[in-house]
Amino acid sequence: MTPLPPDQWDPALQHVIDDMNGRPLNIHCLLANHPELLKAWWNYRMYLVRGGDLPQRDCELVILRISVLTRKWYEWSAHVVRGLAAGMSLEEIERVAAGPAASDWGKKDSTLLSAVDSLFNIRRIDSATLTSLKTYFSGQQIMDLISIHGMYVTIACMIGTWEIPIEDAVASCLPGDVTEESFAKLISATHGN
Repeated sequence: MTPLPPDQWDPALQHVIDDMNGRPLNIHCLLANHPELLKAWWNYRMYLVRGGDLPQRDCELVILRISVLTRKWYEWSAHVVRGLAAGMSLEEIERVAAGPAASDWGKKDSTLLSAVDSLFNIRRIDSATLTSLKTYFSGQQIMDLISIHGMYVTIACMIGTWEIPIEDAVASCLPGDVTEESFAKLISATHGN
């Protein structure tokens, strides 16, 4: 399956095209092959991509960590751009690959990344991490964290099944040294082959 050009979309998906200012992302174009799924998913996506009740920076930390754990350049590239826009430095973004144990994280960021790793590895937030999370996040924010994790793992599975290229608009916004090759080296350095 390949991304479907917007001029071939089901007319019932016009709101997606409109929400994306006429330029839906390649992942949306892939999902357009299943109009009912894209329609059902859209409001959920629009809520979570903005962090839900989480601050945008925290949302980007979650998505970037999922991108590392699933080894998906497509998501990493888009969320490097979004992370920078949310006030993260490129150094912080690259540190996400090292995970929650990296020495320069504050306790809140480390706890958030630990929660992502716990969800990814054991499909729940372990009790010690949950206790620590409650220091920084409300119950609703923790539910949003779990939901963001789930949505981006699903997207990673679709990207892994049907490879899609990053958008030219994303590529043009990336710092020059952020490439698919540099991402692969970052993953290899922190997670091995």
